[in-house]
Amino acid sequence: MKTAGKQNLWHYNANLKHFARENRKDMTKAEACIWKYLLGNKQMMGYPFRRQRPVLNYIADFLCKELMLIIEVDGLTHQWEEVAKKDVIRQEELEQIGFTVLRFHDDEVLNDMVNVERAIIDYIEKFNNK
Repeated sequence: MKTAGKQNLWHYNANLKHFARENRKDMTKAEACIWKYLLGNKQMMGYPFRRQRPVLNYIADFLCKELMLIIEVDGLTHQWEEVAKKDVIRQEELEQIGFTVLRFHDDEVLNDMVNVERAIIDYIEKFNNK
């Protein structure tokens, strides 16, 4: 599969647009917090993030095209074996088209936002120094 980029709209999947819109209306508490305090309104070092962005056959929680970065905020269900297996496949497919996936648990976002922010900034600094 081709690397994600402008020529293929970062593998945007229009078939998932309606579902993504519904997800944006019904964000989890952790998703709403990371959006409000870190990712919305270009707060993260000036980079624009999009919420609930359809990519391939998935909906990424947060995506920044400029950084080729997807941020996933995982709730309790992601600890279940079946969901965890699907997460591995999903992450591999997204990485195959050029994205980096950073995963955070709800608890990290809700109780340790400073380290979540630090991890994202660390990624951005490494990305910018490539």
